[in-house]
Amino acid sequence: MNKEIDAKEALARLSAYCSVAERCRADVEEKLFRWGLDSEARESIVLALEKDRFLDEKRYCCAFIRDKYLFARWGKVKIGQALRAKHLSPNVYEPLLDEVIDESDYLLGLRSLLAAKRKTVRAANARELEGKLVRFALGRGFAMDDIRRCMDISEENE
Repeated sequence: MNKEIDAKEALARLSAYCSVAERCRADVEEKLFRWGLDSEARESIVLALEKDRFLDEKRYCCAFIRDKYLFARWGKVKIGQALRAKHLSPNVYEPLLDEVIDESDYLLGLRSLLAAKRKTVRAANARELEGKLVRFALGRGFAMDDIRRCMDISEENE
């Protein structure tokens, strides 16, 4: 029961949609495609939204990075992969990863994640425990060198 909408109504709906939360170009283009608008109308609507600053890739990346790091506790690798999946340019988000996420807070967060996980993991020996913790941190999107650095510090503190 999808009724087709015209470009003017689509622009109005998407302006409201983008006003509620930060959106990226891929989110908007997906909606336009589902509404059945032709490619020329889709492009003109996206350009109008960018011109009126409803869409801003840099602002979206900052919000996405901050939210995924603080609330989902993702690492930089996983955040970068998610942004790449949304068809955002690495030139936009890679500098923002270091700008938005403070390095000392990042490592401190990884240390606390590993410490919490260490309490819940059952392992027969230290090697198995280390392997499980590394796999957990890699799954969360942390780089191997950061994981090693935090695990070395954690083991020294025990």
